[in-house]
Amino acid sequence: MNCTAVVARCLLVFPLIMLLSGCAAVAVGGAAAGIAVAHDRRTTGTVIEDQEIFVRATNLRNADERLKELSNISIDSYNLQVLLTGQAENAQIVEAFSQRVAKIPRVRSVFNEVSIGPEATWSEATSDAYLTSRVKLALFDVGIEGFDPTRVEVTSSQGSVYLMGLLTPTEADAVTEKARFVSGVKRVVKLFEYIEE
Repeated sequence: MNCTAVVARCLLVFPLIMLLSGCAAVAVGGAAAGIAVAHDRRTTGTVIEDQEIFVRATNLRNADERLKELSNISIDSYNLQVLLTGQAENAQIVEAFSQRVAKIPRVRSVFNEVSIGPEATWSEATSDAYLTSRVKLALFDVGIEGFDPTRVEVTSSQGSVYLMGLLTPTEADAVTEKARFVSGVKRVVKLFEYIEE
C-alpha cells in the first residue's frame, strides 16, 4: 500500500475514531456523574439544581458586557448556595451582579468573595488551579474512617481556599486543618453546612 492510500484511510478512520471516542467520553462522563451523586450528601435534585444555578449565573455574567470587561468572576454553586470569587475593578458592578444571582430561583444565599483590584495574571490563575488540586489531593489523607473527600467543594482565588460541603463538625475541622497546611495556602474560608455526627 502506498503512502497516499495510507493517508486516505487515516483521513477516513480518524473522524470515526473521534466520533466513537466522543460517545465513550459521554458514557464515561455520565457514569462518573452517577458515581459522584451516589457519594454526594446532597439529593440528586439538589445536585441538578446546583448545575442549573451555575448555568444561569454564568449566562448572566456572560451577557453583561461591562461586567466581562471590568471583572474576572468565577462561580460555584453548592447546595443552592453560590460562591463568587475572582477580581473586579469596582465593587458596584460586583454587588449588582451578586444581587442578580441572588434572584435566581432556588438560590438560598450568595457569598461574594470577589476582591477589588486588577485581574489575576495567567500565572496567578494557574497557581490557583494548582493550589486547588493540591488541597483536593491532601483531603484524601484526612484521618477519619469513612470520610469521603469528594464531598468537599474546593475553590482557590489568589491563595485563598474556599471550602464548601455538607460535613459533620469533626469532618469540617479535620478538612480545614488539612487545607491550612498545604503549601501556598494564605487563607482558608469555611463555608460548610453542618450535619449531625
